[in-house]
Amino acid sequence: MSLMGAGSVLDAIDRSKYEVIPIGIAQDGRWVLAASDQRFAIESGELPVVDTSGAALALPSGGSSLVAYDPGSIPVELGSVDVVFPVMHGPFAEDGTIQGLLEMAGVRYVGSGVLASAVGMDKAHMKTVMAAAGLPIGRHVVVRDRDWRLDRDRVLKEAEGLGWPVFVKPARAGSSQGISKANDLGELEAAVEFARQHDPKVLIEAAIVGREIECAVLESLGDEPAVASRPGEVKVEGGQEFFDFEAKYYPDQMSLTVPADLPEETAEQLRAMAVRAFEALDCEGLARVDFFYTPEGRLVFNEINTMPGFTSLSVAPQLWAASGLDYPALVDRLIQLALSRSAGLR
Repeated sequence: MSLMGAGSVLDAIDRSKYEVIPIGIAQDGRWVLAASDQRFAIESGELPVVDTSGAALALPSGGSSLVAYDPGSIPVELGSVDVVFPVMHGPFAEDGTIQGLLEMAGVRYVGSGVLASAVGMDKAHMKTVMAAAGLPIGRHVVVRDRDWRLDRDRVLKEAEGLGWPVFVKPARAGSSQGISKANDLGELEAAVEFARQHDPKVLIEAAIVGREIECAVLESLGDEPAVASRPGEVKVEGGQEFFDFEAKYYPDQMSLTVPADLPEETAEQLRAMAVRAFEALDCEGLARVDFFYTPEGRLVFNEINTMPGFTSLSVAPQLWAASGLDYPALVDRLIQLALSRSAGLR
């Protein structure tokens, strides 16, 4: 999913305006120059992986110069990095860790800083912040590793109090990985164990009946407040029961309707709530904010993504395209926003 977004960004960047160095991060943590034949798309149902045949790279702490090196050879400085576009999802990527590394190196980057990225990634803390900001959130139970190992009966009893069905998800996984639906206690235990394969901290959420409405938020250049896109409604089309990893990233699994069919007053309320969520978390750059719209006409905050899916066909870019900002212009806007900020505390 990260590579798919990176491929779209690379295609959209104006090469007459920017000198681009594509960097891949392998599963073992190595940084490498992207190979010329790096695959970015899903092929035959298989997700792309980083080709590690390129030169190894390092970004020394305290300096913004990128260094290429290979065993037995003299390291070569590739030059100073002005800005990084971290099209990355999941732990050790959009959760504040890569942002912290870039802060230590003194390099500007697209998107939110360490705190907003970390809190936005942790769904439990995210809900705490949003509730404090006055946004309506759904009922849920947080299951920490110690809770599940030593006090499982209490956890199951609290979860049962949410009613059935419930949704179980890793607290800090990206791209809807590890999520499942449970209709009874037996399914709940299996769902928690499945989520724990991705994260020892798990969230159990009461099911909310309603339509899924999403809104993108973009920081403004200068001192103007952040702005929200037109809201869009996401529907699962490919036989999936809910909006999981396959529905997000595989072809023909979801549809997006922009603008969403909402009363005008509700649409404006949703856009204002999306901006409030963005500001409550001290986000920078961009975010996608997801809500449920219930049959009773209530809006319930679901989550915020500080580095949402970013292929040209992902929800956030499509929302902005429908709002008058096409994909290449959106990419350029985010780079310019990052370049306008200073490194360090802001």
